[in-house]
Parts: sequence; C-alpha cells; structure tokens
Amino acid sequence: MNLEGIINVSGKPGLFKVVSQANNTVIVESLTDKKRTPLYSNNQANTLEEIGIYTYDDTKPLSEIFDDIAKKEDCKQAIPHKSSTNDLNAYFREILTDYDEERVYISDIKKVIQWYNVLQKAGLIELPKEKNKVAKKAPTKKNTEKK
Repeated sequence: MNLEGIINVSGKPGLFKVVSQANNTVIVESLTDKKRTPLYSNNQANTLEEIGIYTYDDTKPLSEIFDDIAKKEDCKQAIPHKSSTNDLNAYFREILTDYDEERVYISDIKKVIQWYNVLQKAGLIELPKEKNKVAKKAPTKKNTEKK
C-alpha cells in the first residue's frame, strides 16, 4: 500500500493528505471532512510511511499491516477502534502474530485500526497486487516473409 503524502498531526484528530508545500507551511486536507488547513513549522507531524509496529524481531511498516488487514477484511472496514481491549488485542494478534506486547500499547492498536478505517472510507485501501510466479512466455514472431 502506498501511504505517500498521508500524515498524522499531533493534536489534530484523523489523517491528512499533503496538498502543497511552501517555505514555512504545508497545506493539508483532512481525509474525513476534506477541509484544508495550513500546518506550520511548530506543528508535529509524521508521515504514515515512517511509522512501524514493533515485533519481537524487528519493526513492521504500517503499510504492510494495512495490507494484512485489507486481505483479512477484503478491503472492507475493520472492527471499530472503540471495541473492548480484549477484542482489539485478539484482532491485532490475528493480523500481526508476533507484535511486541510490552512496546505496543492498546492506544497504538486503536490508532492503527482507526487509521485503517479512515483510509478505507476515503477509498485509499487496495489489495496488494500479487506477483506472478509463472514467467510469461515471450511472444514469438511469425514468419512474414513472402515466397
């Protein structure tokens, strides 16, 4: 999944898409209500591309987690982020079996599920394209010589 240009802004609910950039400001558009607002250099923002979830071995990028949720849900909405803690943990365990429970808090799980649902409502969730395992044969040229 391509998360380029999608950001989370500290202190503002939801996700935003970067529309344009200037010297000291960035114009963003909310994915939920489509309102545009300027962000200044004192606003803290993170692109979703640079966010990952801790596993016991490494960190898994958020785009791969969204792909896994999309496969599980067939590109439909996930469970609500306001579900019970037990339901959220069980659901996230199905998506990412080896996430580090000591470093990934329930608030992180809620954010991931909420962000997925926002992206799905905005029509940005797509199933990842599978690479063909069978190599395609090169087309052969027909003999077009005249006799």
